[in-house]
Amino acid sequence: MSTLTGTRHLVRLILRRDRVLLPLWVLLLAVLPMTYATSFFKLFPTDAERAAYAAGTARNPSIIALLGPVYGDSVGALTAQRGGFLLVIIGLVSLLTVVRHTRTEEEAGRRELLGGTVLGRYAGLTAALLVTYGADLLLGLLTAAGLISTGLPAAGSLAYGLSAALVGIVFATVGGLTAQLTETAGGARGIAIAVLGLAFALRLVGDTASNDWPSWLSPLGWAPRIRAYADERWWVLVLPVALSVLVAAAAYPLSVRRDLGAGLLPPRVGPATAGQALSGPFGLAWRLHRGQILWWSVGFGLLGLILGGAAKAAGKSVEGNPQLEQIMARLGGTSGLAEAYLGSTLSLAGLAAAGYGIQAALRMRSEETAGRAEPLLATGIHRSGWLLSHLLFALLGPVVVLAVTGFATGLTYGFSVEDVPRELPRMIGAGLAQVPAAWVLAGLAVLLYGLLPRLAGVAWAVLAVCVLLGQLGAVLELNQWLLDLSPFTHTPQVLREHWSATPLWALAALALLMALTGLTAFRHRDVPVT
Repeated sequence: MSTLTGTRHLVRLILRRDRVLLPLWVLLLAVLPMTYATSFFKLFPTDAERAAYAAGTARNPSIIALLGPVYGDSVGALTAQRGGFLLVIIGLVSLLTVVRHTRTEEEAGRRELLGGTVLGRYAGLTAALLVTYGADLLLGLLTAAGLISTGLPAAGSLAYGLSAALVGIVFATVGGLTAQLTETAGGARGIAIAVLGLAFALRLVGDTASNDWPSWLSPLGWAPRIRAYADERWWVLVLPVALSVLVAAAAYPLSVRRDLGAGLLPPRVGPATAGQALSGPFGLAWRLHRGQILWWSVGFGLLGLILGGAAKAAGKSVEGNPQLEQIMARLGGTSGLAEAYLGSTLSLAGLAAAGYGIQAALRMRSEETAGRAEPLLATGIHRSGWLLSHLLFALLGPVVVLAVTGFATGLTYGFSVEDVPRELPRMIGAGLAQVPAAWVLAGLAVLLYGLLPRLAGVAWAVLAVCVLLGQLGAVLELNQWLLDLSPFTHTPQVLREHWSATPLWALAALALLMALTGLTAFRHRDVPVT
């Protein structure tokens, strides 16, 4: 039997299981760069306007830290820089996909069942990598095709698309390696995300320093140095390919040297008996969710520091462009361009916090499918208490994350305008104003879990639609009824002098209604649902 026997069947299984999620993130991430290019063509029709914008961006270390360097002032160069943070998202999604189809499968016991069939030693890891590699390459080609369709040069579009695909391939391979190190999926994800964070930190330091050598140590730093639309340097593409080969060469031997279900790193030995905090469902839920809340808060706190530091310069960079001023005003809801920028970025943070709420709500589904919910509910724990314990963190998480984001943003922006006492509470309030809309999506996830648990993942598709409407709506001037489909459209623009809290109460009530409906449905259905 070959070491790759059964790989084709596992690939088909993964494609079957990810038939909704995989096309969703590929299409979403492929469309966004095209929308950036379209908006730049519309907002900066003259060379002088583009040059002024590029010069302002190049002088702002906070924007460079977040997006990366800009090479030139063409629409293509501006688009490549604007899509810089998408590379982080592509890397994150890729590594999570590989970990889910390797270590998570082992942790749930499904890989052991498959291993009882005719299955080669390398089949599982190879199938996960092949599917993710294929998705990344398709993403890169669709991105290039979309950019070409906007009128950008084919060479630069292909360079940007390939750079995005190779970033995903590198971190997919990192996910394959970390899946061999720990016996839990959470540990593998944590190590892989830490590697991604280190890569981002190296790129940030290198791009903002006088000497950019740290950026050459990071896969995220290699992508912009291909210089799409600015005399492309194709040889840089060799670097992520070589790194992927080296990481894969380490992952494959490790995958067969360890026991199935175990990791190479020794597990941390816990106490012999559970503490009092784990005697009830809320203590258990806190144990399961605390790590996510912590790391989301740390990540968004750092993001808020960068966004707040960039706000003042971002406002100045668009002065004199009436079209861009109008777009920013629609996004942020204020005549001050810096505050419009902050309003738009905090709205994006709200969308991301909604992702946390969905993830926390769907933890119930993963607990059920893994077989841990059924024996727990067979004890004296009531169904309502178990669901409410997870719902608490699905609702509390967005509050904490957005409060931290607003605090960090207000702190750095307040220092930049020398008025911290005024700006700090305003930005915290602007961040918390996004909470009810995030709750709506978390409530939707609970509703689907209670009524139609197999379709609970549709909540992610709804979030993707909200992201697209938020990114495309103001730029393409979509019909208002279409924009109203997103709960974030109804979030009041609290940075204005006058605003109404009525939409916030309405969104919170809608979220509560969906969550209670899901709770009622869950109490009357079978557990587990297979």
